[in-house]
Amino acid sequence: MFDLPNLAGRAANLWRYQESLGINDSKNYVSFGEGPTPLTPYQLNGREVLLKLDYLRPTGSFKDRGTAVMISKLKEWGVAEVIDDSSGNAGASVAAYAAAAGIRAEIFIPAYTSLGKATQIRAYGATLIKIHGGREDTAEAAWAAAARSFYASHNWSPYFLAGMKTMAYEIAEQLNWKAPDWVVVPVGGGSLIVGLWQGFLDLRACGYVTKMPRLVAVQSENCAPIYEAWKAGRQSVHCVQKRQTAAEGIAISDPIRAKQILQAIQNSAGISHIVSDDEVWYSLKLLASKGVYIEPTSAAAIGACSTLLSSGVIGHRDIVVIPLTGFGLKATDKIVEHCSDTWREPEK
Repeated sequence: MFDLPNLAGRAANLWRYQESLGINDSKNYVSFGEGPTPLTPYQLNGREVLLKLDYLRPTGSFKDRGTAVMISKLKEWGVAEVIDDSSGNAGASVAAYAAAAGIRAEIFIPAYTSLGKATQIRAYGATLIKIHGGREDTAEAAWAAAARSFYASHNWSPYFLAGMKTMAYEIAEQLNWKAPDWVVVPVGGGSLIVGLWQGFLDLRACGYVTKMPRLVAVQSENCAPIYEAWKAGRQSVHCVQKRQTAAEGIAISDPIRAKQILQAIQNSAGISHIVSDDEVWYSLKLLASKGVYIEPTSAAAIGACSTLLSSGVIGHRDIVVIPLTGFGLKATDKIVEHCSDTWREPEK
């Protein structure tokens, strides 16, 4: 774990927490100069919350935290070619960092993935393979292909998870080494909520913060295996039959990190919450009207937080952080499809 006095002389980027990231030699860092993302006050339901603008990372999503560390480790190991499967954002991130590292990448995505994400993956020079079916079918196809190449799965890699922990470190540092009361997180595969949980565990163990924030695992009502398990008090997740949802990034019916996600909720005295597609689209347009343009998956967390504030679950004096995980331009085709009527230019 890093020592607080050492941070004063380090650059303001992800690698300032280097002791916690597992890379042996800094010459192997694969980086686009990932600086800290803003923690910005925002009025939601008449209450101030803090938006963690992680859609401002180099490829437009929070996944860059994990990918930077994972690809750096693969470079250190001398890996020349990788395969990954993704709903879009992780695939784009792996494609970008692999390109910077000189590593060939083959990315599997569901055929329904937003055009912006698919185009981004291709633009980085990766081989893109679209799989008809769900997110799970995509993972199975990548697993089969891994017989001939290194499977750089962001869902399995401990180095990817180490990168996710940096969001907890960064939030605490931005709050002058204080943990917020709540962090409201969209949850699909679970890398972010598990990374936040483990990161705050690190900070608490070192005495850098005095408490663990309560974590909210937000899911779409059309695909909510974590919510269903939490609601039933189960320690494991049952695979669910999912329906199409605006929040494509969290539409995972059987998440690999399911047990860890449930542990993160339980250990933090947290909760799970579901949102409808109508809440997602309303929240997306609400933030856009204030200058914050995010993809629908990110908007799910805004919708959940709005309800939890209104219902009094989150107290009126509580410090609340909402990570905004993906940039709106990634889902332009989906946003145009669902918002074109309300955002149409007035006739002259």
